[in-house]
Amino acid sequence: MSPSPWETIGQLADLFTRLDTARGISAEQQWTLQVLKLTEEVGESAQAVIGAWATNPRKGRSHTWEHVQEEVVDTAITSLVALHRMLGDEAPAFFEALLARKAARFLVLGDEAVVPPL
Repeated sequence: MSPSPWETIGQLADLFTRLDTARGISAEQQWTLQVLKLTEEVGESAQAVIGAWATNPRKGRSHTWEHVQEEVVDTAITSLVALHRMLGDEAPAFFEALLARKAARFLVLGDEAVVPPL
């Protein structure tokens, strides 16, 4: 049986933490670098969208929507690894609680959408 997504995220987080610790990087520096890695992944997602829409005249249609989807997954993985590196085994519960709280602001209750105040 393959590991659950959170188990895999934890394994990646542990691996990257061990590697960075061996290089003498403090925990807070590691977290900072992981968030910077996240911004890189977001940029790659944006680049893929530009390529899928062919809005760069020098490159034309350089990406497909499948490329965009893969970059978005890379962004999600990097984000969850960053969260796990900061919170350890508490990351899944923190994520689930925050997801529930934020989703409750937008999800439909009965026939009316919940619209958060501006």
